[in-house]
Amino acid sequence: MTQEIKYILESLLFVASEPLSMERMKKVLDNSETRLIREALNTLSEEYEARGGAFFLKEVAGGYQIRTRPEYSPWIKRLIQPAPARLSKAAMETLAIIAYKQPIIRNDIEHIRGVDCGGILRMLMEKKIIRVLGRKAIPGRPLIYGTTRQFLELFELKDLTELPTPEEVEALEAPKEIPEQLTFPEPEGAASNPPEIDPTKKA
Repeated sequence: MTQEIKYILESLLFVASEPLSMERMKKVLDNSETRLIREALNTLSEEYEARGGAFFLKEVAGGYQIRTRPEYSPWIKRLIQPAPARLSKAAMETLAIIAYKQPIIRNDIEHIRGVDCGGILRMLMEKKIIRVLGRKAIPGRPLIYGTTRQFLELFELKDLTELPTPEEVEALEAPKEIPEQLTFPEPEGAASNPPEIDPTKKA
């Protein structure tokens, strides 16, 4: 049965356009045991590693995804040339603040950066990298921002606990030149209908 589950999972992962969560896989497999699914995934991952080749199984953004190895990216780009989405240094700074301080409102972001962030927030929302988590229950009821699943996918994180700590960031050797723009594939996703959030309660 585990062998059959492994082949079913491989076919699902192959056709999926985004990482598949354990809950979604269980639903497709008629609520098979989590243990059996995890064993099948581990076996599949080990087989890909032992086989070598272009593919590997990665746990990312709260799910699993079959990916191509980075060394084959140049050839893939010759076949598929997606329109790049570019982030300026200012956008990356804003995104970093949201990632580490979420849930956070616009005024707090602008207080940290010292400049207006309205345009950057709209751009990050359009690219589905951040989303509205709700409204803070204070005068004006400002929107509260946080990162999306697409953010995790772009930066290849399983979840937000994999973000490097400030100490780890400081320990990294600073590059000689800081690129003004970063390029990555255009993400997909959405969020809407924000709930109201009580500021006295931790989100």
